Amino acid sequence: MVKFYSMPVFAMIFLSLSLNCYSQFELSHGAIIRGDISLKKIALVFTGHDHAEGGEEILKVLEEKEVPGAFFLTGDFLRNPDFKSIIHKMITDGHYVGPHSDKHLLYCTWEDREMLLIDKEKFFLDLDNNYQELERFGLTLEQAAYFLPPYEWYNITISEWASEFGAQLINFTPGTRSHADYTDPSMPNYINSQDIMRSIYDYEKEADNGLNGFILLSHIGVGQNRTDKFYKHLPHLIDGLQVKGYKIVALEELLKENDDQ
Repeated sequence: MVKFYSMPVFAMIFLSLSLNCYSQFELSHGAIIRGDISLKKIALVFTGHDHAEGGEEILKVLEEKEVPGAFFLTGDFLRNPDFKSIIHKMITDGHYVGPHSDKHLLYCTWEDREMLLIDKEKFFLDLDNNYQELERFGLTLEQAAYFLPPYEWYNITISEWASEFGAQLINFTPGTRSHADYTDPSMPNYINSQDIMRSIYDYEKEADNGLNGFILLSHIGVGQNRTDKFYKHLPHLIDGLQVKGYKIVALEELLKENDDQ
């Protein structure tokens, strides 16, 4: 049976969003895609489904640099016994760990995002299964209310269903190519790590508000077909951002509504 999480606190959160009380955030199709653009704060976000070869290295870098990360994991990732120790370390190190769907479903067509490929019942069942796997690691919906959609692809209906479920949909901030670190040389959209890094700094230089409020997404693992792993550049990315005056903060801090943050 699908659980419906209808807690008053979440109802208030989403009512506030609908009343535009989160005006300092940027929204797209109902999802939060950027924090306050007036603040030089960035959240580093990582997604995981069927690969995790970068997990230990990413966690080591975050620990050494003393910066937080946010990890969005599918139910398949959470069920994989090979990933259990990595997941526990994410949690014990204090990083945000949240849902990325149970089976990494494609919600709507690539050609027309308004054309759904699933119905509400299937969406609820899949997301509920994802939360049940998170609960095995001691994480409740209240602790993991932010939900990042599979393939980072969704529409306003998905955002509304997520809200009804009790979760808040978020997505990466567009403008850089960091989320393309999964591509490999056999793909027409392949981009190497050097060009990914360049896209980040080019955007920072050219955009009016730089990377302020950015949700910068990459992947925990991308498989063996890509040997040029972007996570290998994570130490340089963190150092470079900090030199430019950015503070890397927890996702919860980036997205909290607080005038004195």
